[in-house]
Amino acid sequence: MSISAHRHRPGSVALVVTDVAPFDLPLAQLRRRTSAKWQAAGPDVLPLWVAEMDVLPPRPVVEVVRGALELGDTGYANGTEYAEAYAAFAARRWEFDGFEVGRSAMVPDVMVGVTEVLKLVTGPGDAVVVTPPVYPPFYAFTEHLGRRVVEVPLTVDGRLDVPELATAFAAATSSGRAAFLLCNPHNPTGTVHTPVELAAVAAAAEASGVRVVTDEIHAPLVLPGATFTPYLSVPGASRGITLVSASKAWNLPGLKAAVAFAGPDAADDLTRLPAEVSHGPSHLGVLAHTAALRHGEAWLDALLAGLDRNRALLGDLLAAHLPWVRWAPGEATYLAWLDFADLATTLAGKDGFATGDVDPRGGAAAWLLEHARVLLSAGPAFGPGGERCARLNFATSATVLTEAVERMASAVGGGTAAGR
Repeated sequence: MSISAHRHRPGSVALVVTDVAPFDLPLAQLRRRTSAKWQAAGPDVLPLWVAEMDVLPPRPVVEVVRGALELGDTGYANGTEYAEAYAAFAARRWEFDGFEVGRSAMVPDVMVGVTEVLKLVTGPGDAVVVTPPVYPPFYAFTEHLGRRVVEVPLTVDGRLDVPELATAFAAATSSGRAAFLLCNPHNPTGTVHTPVELAAVAAAAEASGVRVVTDEIHAPLVLPGATFTPYLSVPGASRGITLVSASKAWNLPGLKAAVAFAGPDAADDLTRLPAEVSHGPSHLGVLAHTAALRHGEAWLDALLAGLDRNRALLGDLLAAHLPWVRWAPGEATYLAWLDFADLATTLAGKDGFATGDVDPRGGAAAWLLEHARVLLSAGPAFGPGGERCARLNFATSATVLTEAVERMASAVGGGTAAGR
């Protein structure tokens, strides 16, 4: 464990940060990684963008993957063990026993699963409703599929706007089929939808004949103080189809695998899923995810405690050094949705900023990458509401998180941030 004292600057607040497990990996070790997070920008950049965590995997995951490699067990995925493990995890974690293995199917990953399910419940030109700001692939995959994106933005408080959703559902089904692509918990805001909200969504969807397809990849990452509600657990959700994966919670995105679960009245839809879709999951991914779900719960609890500490640290750092940045801490995920609108006004006239606006190519993230050497996810890609925002991944060490905020503050204040 190492301790790093926050640097003093005129008017700043001195903070002491401590690197503790699981976020105690040295920066030099992290820079040896060859995945997208660490290789997408220069060696002087601190990457806090894509949803990868700076942690080591649980020991049971390492052992099962190593054992498979040593055995030569590197063939094709098979069986229902992954679905069984997730169903058991949900029963323990959320006291929900409605993820039925008999109403499940393995898919390569959550977004491929979403695409295949949308093929089942909508046709070319049909509407798919999304709630921006939202995970950018919701747009890209839907449009690539030949479906029409209909936007119903979140409320100013970051909640689902159920009356507007009901209106959009009715309009969307007036000329064809439609689906609602629900992010639960919500990415990028970290909002945890309540049972009342989800039941209202289900009722509105049923009233208009809209099919609800739910991405619950961040479900295990609900932080202390909040409670996750599976969409399929609420009244009226029996025609829903949910996509799940262990990839985000146990940091296994490179080991591809996911499961689709259907509600009782959607089972027939899932049986129409082409057999070739089940050929895509990685066998090693299935083994790793299953081990994480069965034997990695204590590791997950330690992770959530670390994320809770980092969430609090980020709030303190922003308040001390970037008070112009607005942030409503989310109840889930390790993602912070930062509003740089006031900062844009502060920086009006500086290089890269138009008066009162932000670089339209990548929002505040583009400016911060150039001037602070900190890489965030660009807000405009998340749709309406993201124009002046950026998404920050705080699943890293306290040292890296502190250095990143310091760099941003230094750039805003006119000092040099690169190379520090």
